[in-house]
Amino acid sequence: MDSTLPAVAEELLKEIKKAFQETSHVPDDLLLGLKFIFGPCAVPALDLVDHRSVTRVTSPSGRTAYQVLGSSGKLYTCYSSCHFCTCPAFGFTVLQKSESLLCKHILAVYLSQAMGACQELTVSEEQLTSILLADEEDEG
Repeated sequence: MDSTLPAVAEELLKEIKKAFQETSHVPDDLLLGLKFIFGPCAVPALDLVDHRSVTRVTSPSGRTAYQVLGSSGKLYTCYSSCHFCTCPAFGFTVLQKSESLLCKHILAVYLSQAMGACQELTVSEEQLTSILLADEEDEG
């Protein structure tokens, strides 16, 4: 994990990863911790993980972004390296109102990483650039 989250959140994600590696499931006490720390986005994020909605997109140079198919059917691009998502909820709830640490899409990325549940997609440098520019055009 990158150090963009509070230490308690990072530690919880490490514990989830460890438990999942050992038992292939997440114990109830860690699920309760997830709900306590991340609030209302925890359950929808787990649902996205269960539906294998997270794809790690990698280019030959090693640049990486994540795409998450949201519950609405829209594809959002997430960056775990800087803790950012292109969804409206991230912009409003996280950035403007500071009501949440993150949106369900970013949490789904972190959980998918911890649980080894990311789908993998390798694209060319040009394709990755197009993905990133498409998101910029959507926002502008």
